[in-house]
Amino acid sequence: MTNRTVCLLSTGSHRKQGVKKIKICAVVAPGSTDPVKRLSVNLDHVATLREQRHTPYPDLTRAADLARAGGADGITLHLRGDRRHIQESDLAALSGGLLPVTLEIACTPENMEILRKYKPFAVTFVPERPEELTTEGGMNLSVASAMLARLIPEIRSLGIRVCLFLEPDEKALRLAKDLGATMVEIHTGGYAEGRVSVEEILQAADAGDSMGLEINAGHGLTVENARRLGQGKIHEFSIGHSIICRSVMVGLEEAVREMKAAIQG
Repeated sequence: MTNRTVCLLSTGSHRKQGVKKIKICAVVAPGSTDPVKRLSVNLDHVATLREQRHTPYPDLTRAADLARAGGADGITLHLRGDRRHIQESDLAALSGGLLPVTLEIACTPENMEILRKYKPFAVTFVPERPEELTTEGGMNLSVASAMLARLIPEIRSLGIRVCLFLEPDEKALRLAKDLGATMVEIHTGGYAEGRVSVEEILQAADAGDSMGLEINAGHGLTVENARRLGQGKIHEFSIGHSIICRSVMVGLEEAVREMKAAIQG
């Protein structure tokens, strides 16, 4: 028996050529329903280095090229309200690249203009608090559901895949599905800090998969703890900080290659 490849197409913007289609493929092993795990590399902290001194370097386009050479399947960018790292110019530059871009952004009507303008491959809605050092937890859908119910249909009509950043909670996953999200990203911060077990993450992934959701995971993941999540129904890992830190020692291409090997087991 040979591996089979499952692919999907999404329409996205290209800053020079208007509209393009991006193909995302996953290889499924014989006798298995689990796809090979994808890795989307978050480049926020490359931009953090640049913004600390407002220099033109390091260049995010070059970083994306190195990530791709190391085996990355996509790029993640968090466009924060305070623009502390990623800028709109970064989104414009990377939207025309060879890797699909997932845009992390707060769920606000104002941010819809960003989505309409750039049409990233996917959007992950995350909670955002100005004082936080990094995202502190999953979305509270009991607060955001009314807005999401209004925005998600339009976003999907633009050809953008919709992902919600959630705690590993089955009720939240079910509500995400009911709201029209096609993916969820399970917040793994509690797992990384030892407050949530690997079994809880994997059980939530199994539950979401059984609902027809595509399951992603991210936050606080390293080569060591990501490896334990390589089993189960997690399709894509979104990892940034530990990869960029590791790249200081071994280079970005090698750091991405190490992480890709870890999540695939």
